[in-house]
Amino acid sequence: MMNRPSWDEYFRSIAELVATRSTCLRRKVGAVLVKDKHVLATGYNGAPSGVPHCLETGCLREKLNVPSGERHELCRALHAEQNAFLQAARYGISVLGATLYITNQPCAICAKMIINAGIKKVIYSGDYPDSFALEFLIQSGIELVKV
Repeated sequence: MMNRPSWDEYFRSIAELVATRSTCLRRKVGAVLVKDKHVLATGYNGAPSGVPHCLETGCLREKLNVPSGERHELCRALHAEQNAFLQAARYGISVLGATLYITNQPCAICAKMIINAGIKKVIYSGDYPDSFALEFLIQSGIELVKV
């Protein structure tokens, strides 16, 4: 008998694959929005479409020695969660009540977007130096699962 992955394992593995498309030199992150066992949208961290990415220009944050989790405005990239939300919006897909699978803990900016998008559950694996984000998500009542 074949050993099939659980739904959570399946969608987490998709998030890991999505992360391989990242153009970030510091951290490769993938996100998958899922509802009723169907993928709604995916996203990875990288520069906006048509804009040179860090693989081409280098990392400004590295050049300025900006620690991870700080000064997001100095980054060329959108975060994986942001790109997944924007992809869903572009194609008119509601994410209300969806589950977000992500390869790293969200930052505070993404946590606020997750809350207002109506995401009901966040399943993540890697850490991120932003305890403020976790506080937001916990206060909002979103189910958080670290694997």
